[in-house]
Amino acid sequence: MKIKSVIAKWTGSAPYFQSALRITAAIIFILAGTAILFAFPKGMPPGGATAPIFSQIWIGGVLEVFGGGLFLIGLFTRPVAFILAGEMAVAYFQFHFPQGFWPTLNGGVSSVLFCFIFLYFSASGAGPWSMDSGRLKKKVRNEK
Repeated sequence: MKIKSVIAKWTGSAPYFQSALRITAAIIFILAGTAILFAFPKGMPPGGATAPIFSQIWIGGVLEVFGGGLFLIGLFTRPVAFILAGEMAVAYFQFHFPQGFWPTLNGGVSSVLFCFIFLYFSASGAGPWSMDSGRLKKKVRNEK
């Protein structure tokens, strides 16, 4: 097999890796929300509790569970990802940045990564394994 052929096949699979990244990130993100709302798989530190209803962290948990769910199935991916990127930016600058500049020292690594992952998906879309992709294909078929 020629190197160019291997490279072409590898780069041709990029949209599927895009979908795989979205799905993986969504599962991890949803788990952050379930810890806040339902103490699953473990509650919030220090005592393993859930967030008080309608508190700022509870609202974040709602965004993480339900926004993460939409992100997981790839439905309304661009606007949902943009909102979730904003949530992560707020989380970083409100809770982590005051503890210091460096994300590795202030505990904000996941907030920064999620923020930029969501920004990427707000621009790129969900990828081929998504409800958005199915909706677009259906819309194109109906227009013909």
